[in-house]
Amino acid sequence: MNTKSTLVLSALVTLSVAFAHGGGHSSGIASPGHPAKLADYDIVRTQVFSAGTQLVFQMQTTGKAGVTKPTATGKLAGSQVYSYVWPTNLDSSAVGFEREQGVLALAATVHPDFDDTPLYDENGDGNTKNDGNLWHSHWVVLMPDDACGKGALKVKDIPEGTRPKLPATWPNLPILIDSPGYEPELHDNMVQIKVPLKELGFTRNFKYDGVTSALRVNANLHSPLLCVVDVFKVASGDLSLPGSLR
Repeated sequence: MNTKSTLVLSALVTLSVAFAHGGGHSSGIASPGHPAKLADYDIVRTQVFSAGTQLVFQMQTTGKAGVTKPTATGKLAGSQVYSYVWPTNLDSSAVGFEREQGVLALAATVHPDFDDTPLYDENGDGNTKNDGNLWHSHWVVLMPDDACGKGALKVKDIPEGTRPKLPATWPNLPILIDSPGYEPELHDNMVQIKVPLKELGFTRNFKYDGVTSALRVNANLHSPLLCVVDVFKVASGDLSLPGSLR
C-alpha cells in the first residue's frame, strides 16, 4: 500500500468518530475524474439518499462500474476482493454488532475464489457456495492494524474463543462481517445498494464517504484475516466523511 493510501485510510477511524449523529436530505460528494485511475473504480459522485422506505447508497464512476474483477487464483489464501465501500459514522450496533467496534461500512464486493453469502444463491444454480464472482453486499466493521501494513485497515477479527453479538445473517467467518442479502445494482457508470430503513432503525441522520479498494485474504488464513491492501480512490480525497443524510 502506498504512503498516501495508508495515511488516508488510517485517518478514517479518527475522523469518523468526530462527527455526531445529526431525515432524508442528502449532501453528496462530487469528485474530479482522474485519468490514471481504473475507470470503473474512479469515483466521480457519491451519495446516500432516502427513497420511500429505503436508503439508497450510490456511486458514479468514470467508466462502466464493476467491469474489473480480481483474477481467480483457485484458493482462498492470498485471494483478493474488489469493493465499492461507503464508510459511515453509524455505530456498529446499528446492524447487529456490539457497540463501538470500529467504522461501520456498507460494501459491494466481488471475489472469485470464495463465497461468503451462505444464505443466498445469487446465480440461481441451486448451489449457495459458488457465487463470490458475482457482486454482493456486506456490512463490515473496519479498524486499523499495522499487521496489514503501516496505518492500514482490516475487517475486524473476532478473537478465538470469544462470542460477540453478531447479526443474524453473519456468514460464520471469524471477522465482523454481515451478509444481509441486499443485491447491488450496477448499471453503466453507477453502482448502488438499497437498504430498508427499518434495518437501520429508521435512521436518516449520518455522515458518509466513498472508497474503492482492494482487500486480500491473509496467506496464512489467520488474524488479520482480511486486510485493505490498495485504495483506488477516496471520494472526499481525505476520508473526512463530508457526505450527510439528514
